[in-house]
Amino acid sequence: MAWQEVRQRPAGLATSQGAPVPLGWALAGLALALLVGWRHEVGGDWVSYLGHFNAVGYESHHADWWWNDPGYRLLEWLAFQNDWGMHGVNLMAAAVFSFGLLRFCRELPRPWLALAVAVPYLVIILGMGYSRQGVALGCLMAGLVGLGRGQLLTFVVWTVLGATFHKSAVLLLPMAALAATRNRTWATVWVGLVVALAYSLLLEDSVDALRSGYLEAEYQSEGALVRLLMNALPAALLLWHYPRLAKTLPHAQQRLWYWLAWASMLLMALYLLSPSSTAVDRVGLYLLPLQLMVFAHLPEVLGHPRAANQGWVVAVLGYYATVQFVWLNFATHAFAWLPYRFYPLEVLF
Repeated sequence: MAWQEVRQRPAGLATSQGAPVPLGWALAGLALALLVGWRHEVGGDWVSYLGHFNAVGYESHHADWWWNDPGYRLLEWLAFQNDWGMHGVNLMAAAVFSFGLLRFCRELPRPWLALAVAVPYLVIILGMGYSRQGVALGCLMAGLVGLGRGQLLTFVVWTVLGATFHKSAVLLLPMAALAATRNRTWATVWVGLVVALAYSLLLEDSVDALRSGYLEAEYQSEGALVRLLMNALPAALLLWHYPRLAKTLPHAQQRLWYWLAWASMLLMALYLLSPSSTAVDRVGLYLLPLQLMVFAHLPEVLGHPRAANQGWVVAVLGYYATVQFVWLNFATHAFAWLPYRFYPLEVLF
């Protein structure tokens, strides 16, 4: 478990390449996919997603429907054709999300601690509330594993795949060029071409709608400041302790996390300047993996490099337990998640 983990392997995102998945992690992935995917009437956007699914039979005949997040539309179409219902869509989406999350966690020095850190926001709120962006983030996390190994193409492929579920994922593609440690000029050129192509195919037609829907309408997200601060805290810790933390990271990852940390700090500044906190908040969702990475390394960064450092582990768990408690009891929209209802039990009882 998270408080019992002791670092016995090099830190970073390149420690289990080619290794078989342990039974414990396979079971955790299955449980996570089922809990997220077979939720019933749980999540702030449940009604909205259900309405879109109920219109699949009519709208799927129109070409424009397929180009609006085509990856997610494919899941809806498959579920509609096979009579799997909305729960089938959610289960397929949850499988991709869980795969990316667990793949990312397993590469960190304290994988179970990273998974515990993910639960309050990344799993419960994002995975169970923003299905399309949850799948996109799952793809991004799988891509970050490749980027951490210096595999830029792997990151680009996973990110473009994620953008087919939520087009905003395209915004993360330039990170590949920033994280490049060799042949940076060539990396910048070909990544720039991919960004231009992905923008043209997936995002260009939606720019006006996004601008009017977020910026001009000045949409505001309740709790956006808190969520951005939750990213800014690990970003500040990383930048403050960067010389020490960088020594625990493979060379290919040092620039990646350095720039992601600065991106988190930049979003805090944009929050103060932007007319729409919702736009900034949605971009900040893609920086959530920074929390997992930093807090999985924190016990060794602040404690002894080869000790259990259980005090720091308990502190991290306590911090996220507090976050969970406060959200469940005081968040405006927490009622949409309460009580949690599991679809198979709803059918049986």
